[in-house]
Amino acid sequence: MTEVSAISWNTLIQNKDPFLRHEFLLALEQSGSVSEQTGWLPHHLLLEEDNQLIAAMPLYLKYHSRGEYVFDQQWADAYAQSAMAYYPKWLNAIPFTPCQGQRILINKNGNASDIIPLCVEFIQQQAEVNNISSLHCLFTDKAQTEILQHQLLIRQNVQFQWFNNHYADFDDYLQTFTSRKRKQIKKERQQVKNAGIQIVQVQGEDICEQQWQVFFQFYQLTYLKRGQSAYLNIDFFKQLAKTMAEQILLVLAIKDQRYVGAALSFIGEKALYGRYWGCYQEYKHLHFETCYYQGLDYCIKHKLQVFDSGAQGEHKIARGFIPITTYSAHWVQDSQFSKLIANFLDREKVLIQQYKQQCYQHLPFNQQHSEQQKNLFPT
Repeated sequence: MTEVSAISWNTLIQNKDPFLRHEFLLALEQSGSVSEQTGWLPHHLLLEEDNQLIAAMPLYLKYHSRGEYVFDQQWADAYAQSAMAYYPKWLNAIPFTPCQGQRILINKNGNASDIIPLCVEFIQQQAEVNNISSLHCLFTDKAQTEILQHQLLIRQNVQFQWFNNHYADFDDYLQTFTSRKRKQIKKERQQVKNAGIQIVQVQGEDICEQQWQVFFQFYQLTYLKRGQSAYLNIDFFKQLAKTMAEQILLVLAIKDQRYVGAALSFIGEKALYGRYWGCYQEYKHLHFETCYYQGLDYCIKHKLQVFDSGAQGEHKIARGFIPITTYSAHWVQDSQFSKLIANFLDREKVLIQQYKQQCYQHLPFNQQHSEQQKNLFPT
């Protein structure tokens, strides 16, 4: 990213997407979180006309499938069993970030229907020349998915997101719940208060050095509890604190004048993105309060339309997060494997849609509001 003009790159971004910003991608590289040593070799694609950047594509040569949140390890195993190399592969994605958005950035005057196929074709040619097995575009938005489907195989999955219906405050939102579900949420929030835990929200520019250090320790603990190492390091977060603080929100939990938990989110033009969480010890419902309820409070207060809290988490359903379809697009150079994967994706799509419908049945909304709510939900 040091070879790319930050101004030219950022001009292409829609909706102030924090993860597509030059500053975010640069911090990943300069901190060493993304590098050849960690299996992420940057090869960003630029499309220029008359020395002006008109399109760009965050692109990596990957030597493994970690940190992607779209799981293709079985495809890699099948390649290995056939004595073929699945890695390296091309990856068009935001490292460690399962949030939908543009994956090919295009000037507002550019024609996506022309530019996207041109970029894909160029990468496919490079793959064939350099013996790279495949191209994977992860968490593509719906508009770009509809263009990519003409050249790539589309894979679906489900995430849970919250949508704002002009709520006045959190209690107003809870009025859309059934009585039992509403009481449960209020009980959860009260139990955090009863535990003597105070919650504070700190905007990025007001986060002090100690709070960054505490947050990072919590973030590391989340991985260590699972016997893993964290993907990101403290240098990454410190650099973001200097270069894009206005898009950062830190929620801190304090008990007996000590920090006991924290959640870090990023702020877009219309959405809040919940990303990282951690705590020293478990307190009942503290995770829900810091990661979800505080985020909902922030969205309602600042009139943000969407709360995207990341991958997984069926527990979000009971809190009013809606199952939505996410997309990724894939091209596999070997024709035989491409057919096998296409058949697999067709079968998987049916199961994903069935699962999504099952999730709808467990939403907490009362009958009066459920039909109104459904009209707001994206497909």
